[in-house]
Amino acid sequence: MDKYQILKQYFGYDSFRQGQEQLIDGILSGRDVLGIMPTGSGKSLCFQVPALLMDGITLVISPLISLMKDQVSALNQAGVHAAYLNSSLTASQYYRALSYAREGRYPIIYVAPERLLTEEFLDFALHVKIAMIAVDEAHCVSQWGQDFRPSYLKIVEFIDRLPVRPVVSAFTATATREVRDDIIDILMLRTPDVVTTGYDRPNLYLEVRSPKDKYGTLKEYVEQHSGQCGIVYCLTRKLVEEVCQKLIKDGYSVTRYHAGLSDEERRRNQDDFIYDRAAIMVATNAFGMGIDKSNVRYVVHYNMPKNLESYFQEIGRAGRDGEPSDCLLLYGGQDVVTNQLFIENNQENEALDPLSRRLIMERDRERLRKMTFYCFTNDCLRDYILRYFGEYGSNYCGKCANCLSRFEEVDVTEIAREIMECVESCRQRYGTNVILDTVHGANTVKIRNYRMNENPHYGSLSEIPVYKLRQVMNHLLLKEYLAVTNDAYAIVKLTEKSKEVLSEEMPVVMKMAKESPRTGKKGAGETGTGNGKDAKGQKGKKISGTENFSGKEESMFEKLRTLRMEIARAEKVPPYIVFSDKTLAHMCILKPKTKEEMLAVSGVGEFKYEKYGQRFLECVRAAAENPENGGGSS
Repeated sequence: MDKYQILKQYFGYDSFRQGQEQLIDGILSGRDVLGIMPTGSGKSLCFQVPALLMDGITLVISPLISLMKDQVSALNQAGVHAAYLNSSLTASQYYRALSYAREGRYPIIYVAPERLLTEEFLDFALHVKIAMIAVDEAHCVSQWGQDFRPSYLKIVEFIDRLPVRPVVSAFTATATREVRDDIIDILMLRTPDVVTTGYDRPNLYLEVRSPKDKYGTLKEYVEQHSGQCGIVYCLTRKLVEEVCQKLIKDGYSVTRYHAGLSDEERRRNQDDFIYDRAAIMVATNAFGMGIDKSNVRYVVHYNMPKNLESYFQEIGRAGRDGEPSDCLLLYGGQDVVTNQLFIENNQENEALDPLSRRLIMERDRERLRKMTFYCFTNDCLRDYILRYFGEYGSNYCGKCANCLSRFEEVDVTEIAREIMECVESCRQRYGTNVILDTVHGANTVKIRNYRMNENPHYGSLSEIPVYKLRQVMNHLLLKEYLAVTNDAYAIVKLTEKSKEVLSEEMPVVMKMAKESPRTGKKGAGETGTGNGKDAKGQKGKKISGTENFSGKEESMFEKLRTLRMEIARAEKVPPYIVFSDKTLAHMCILKPKTKEEMLAVSGVGEFKYEKYGQRFLECVRAAAENPENGGGSS
C-alpha cells in the first residue's frame, strides 16, 4: 500500500490537506520534521499515515491521558491497532499491553513522557524496532511555551538510550519563533523539514464583547446556539461552579471540569460532554488539550485568558471538523487583575533559578498585555492574532466582529496630547488609572494622596466620557505612542512617538465604532446587536452544506444522527468517532445507494464501511423513501 491507499482505506479521505503530504514524505525519506499547524488541520495524520508504512513501531509521546484515549479510540475505529501506556491503566493492563506490543500487534503506541525512563518501558523499547518517535504538543518542551512540562525534557535522554536513533517528528499548533527554535534545539532535531501551514482558522468567527452583565450575555448567547455543543472557559474554579449552576438552573444541558474535582468526576463529566450526553462544558483551562470532539460549534471565554497562545489553543477546540464555528471572549477589567495574580503566584516556576524565574515572569506580563490589547483593538481580530505569531495579512478578514462593525476614523490628537502631557508633568511615575483619573478630574483618595489634583492637567478632559478616554489610552499603548513598564505595577512611560505628538509633528487618528444600536463590542464598553441574534445576525450555526438542505434532507440528517448515536452507545464510543457531522451531511447530499457511492463520501473508508456502511445505506434509503417515519436503524 502507498500513502494514498492508507489515507483512503483507513481514514476515508481522497486527498491530503495543506502541509500533510510534505511532512509525510519527509518522514518516509528518513528525515526529522517539525510541523506547526493549526488545531483541526490534521496533524495526527502526519505521523499516523507513515507509521502504517514504516517497518517498526511508532511511539507517539503525548502529554494527556484524554488525548491518548481519544486518538487510540479513533484509530481502532478506523481499523488500526493502537494502544496507549499511561497511569490510567492498572498494572495488569499495562503489562498485558506491553506484552502485545512486543508481539508486534501495535504499529502505533501512545505513551506519556513520564513513562519513557521507567525500567519496564526501557526494557521494552530496547528490544523492539522503533521506527519513529512522534512528539505531539511539542511546545511543551519549551520553558518559553505556555504549557511547559518538565517531563518532556526526558525525551532526548530516552532517544539517546535507544540502540538505533529513529526518525523524530514533532508537532504543535502554537509556537512563536523562539518556541519553534527551542523545540528544534531541545529535541535535537537533525536538519528537520519545518512545515508551517499558517495559524489562520478561516472557519472561526472571532468576537470580543465587554458586557456589564456577563452571565446575561452568556445565557442569551447559549440560547441562540441551542442544540449545539459548546465550551465555556472560566478563569477560576469558583466561577466554573457559579456559571455551571446558573446554566443548569436555567434548564441547559451542562457539565463542569476543573482541578478541584475528583479524578472520577472529571472523567465522568468529560465523557458526558464527549459522548453528547451534555451539550455544554464549563471549565477552567485544565480541560481541553487533546480533546478531538469534532462538533464543538462555539467556545466562549467568560474571562480573558493569560496570553494569546492559550487563547489560540482553546478556541482551536471549536470547529475541528472545518465547519463554521464561533469564538466569543467576554472581557472585564477584573480579568487583568486575576491573571496578574496568577503570574505573581505561579508555582510551576519555583524550581527555576531566580534569574530565569524573573525573566519568565516579565515575559508572562508582556504576554498578558498583548492579550489585553487584543480585547481593545478596533483592527481585524484575526490579523492581530496572526501578527502575534509572525504572519501578516490584509488587516481585513470579513469574519470577525471588528471587520463586520461600522467604524469611523477619528482624530484624537488633542486628547492624546493632554494624556501625554499629564504623564510628562508627573515625571512618568504612575499607572494608567491614575493618569486617566487625573485628566478626567476624579476626586478620589488616591488622586488626593498623590496630589494629582494639583497637576496642571487635572480635569482638562472632564467633558470626555471615561470609556472614551480609556479607548484612547488603549490605542496609545497598542500603537506604542506610550509604553508601560514590565513589572507588577505597570507605570506609563513616554516613547519616541510621544515626542513627535507632543511637538505637534504627528497626529493621532484611531478607529472608533459609530454610535449606533447595531454597534458590536465597542461604544460604551457595552455589547449586543440589539436584535436578539448574534453579531452576524444569524441564529446559530449549521454544518456546511446543510443551510441549503430541503426539509427531506433535514429529516435524513437527523435520522442519520439518531442511528449514529445508537451505534455509539452500543460500542461505548463518542458519536463523532463513528462518523463526523460533516460526513453525515455529505451522505445527505450524495444519497448513496451502493458501496461504491458510500465510499465516495468524505470520511468513509473501507474499514468503517465494513462496520457501518450497510446500516447507513439502509438509513439513507428509508429516509429518502419515507422522510416522515422511516430511516431508523436496521
